[in-house]
Amino acid sequence: MLGRSKDWLAGIAGGVLLALMTNCNSLLAKHTSSVFGSWVAHGIGAVAALVLVLLATKAFRSGGGKPEGERGKRPLWFYLGGIPGAFTVMLAAIAVNSSLELSGTIALMLVGQVVFGIVSDSFGLFGTPRRRLVLADLLVVLAVLTGSALIIFGGE
Repeated sequence: MLGRSKDWLAGIAGGVLLALMTNCNSLLAKHTSSVFGSWVAHGIGAVAALVLVLLATKAFRSGGGKPEGERGKRPLWFYLGGIPGAFTVMLAAIAVNSSLELSGTIALMLVGQVVFGIVSDSFGLFGTPRRRLVLADLLVVLAVLTGSALIIFGGE
């Protein structure tokens, strides 16, 4: 169980960073445009990723290990993750600056992630292992959707 706590903390940290990123990008988009906000976010992200790649490469070379990416060829579609990322930033920036605000936007993004995760697991999309859809999966979607509705409409 202790080993999984690191996974839980990483997941929570990712959620916090997603909310922070969405808020910062929406503020930029509010004062410029959603497209410009997306370009800035991805430009800064590219610079940060380059720095991390350079640091990781240096660490692998000094450790004598071979980076995991050099073990074999990967399909080209593996590199297309930035495309949905760009649309995510733009759509989130638009939604946050609407009546949904930050909490409603994040809640609905969670609904989309849960639904897509269940569909992906059910059909084995993108190389994920296939998993049968069970009643608990539908109850999870219903619970997250209900919670999202409470977040969005509860304050009115």
